[in-house]
Amino acid sequence: MACLAIWVSREGDGWLGRLAALGLVVSAVADFVIEWAFLGGLALFLAAHVLYIAAFVADERRARPLRALPFAAYAAAMYVMLAPWLGALAIPIGLYSLAIAAMMWRAAARVRPGERAGWIALAGALCFGLSDTLLALHRFRWPLAGASYLIMLTYWAGQFGIAASAVRPR
Repeated sequence: MACLAIWVSREGDGWLGRLAALGLVVSAVADFVIEWAFLGGLALFLAAHVLYIAAFVADERRARPLRALPFAAYAAAMYVMLAPWLGALAIPIGLYSLAIAAMMWRAAARVRPGERAGWIALAGALCFGLSDTLLALHRFRWPLAGASYLIMLTYWAGQFGIAASAVRPR
């Protein structure tokens, strides 16, 4: 994440790049913290998603509410499925679910005809969402064999997509 943050901070496109680079820095710290304090890491990843949302809004201010519907449905379905197993984490996980759904929606809002950056952002956001979904299912519902590999691959792909969508095209 640190390497991606450096890349985006050097090659980033305006506020989109600055906010995405900051989100990558926060994610790098979250990667470290979550190993020892799950709730602290979750809070930092929530902050990273808020930064990604702000970055995506800086690039596309139109709301595009219809694009929010699949992500709202995803967040609601995941929360309903996980809620019985969350215990004291029910509220933090609920807030996090809203944040990642909003981040995916705002990435989808960036998709415009003839431009690749929005599609790259959406692919990254979807990979990040898949990573979090696998992690949540593995941690709270069903342990999945080999899950850590798939979780990390989709997480790295997601962060790379978000980063790549924030750099100036060449």
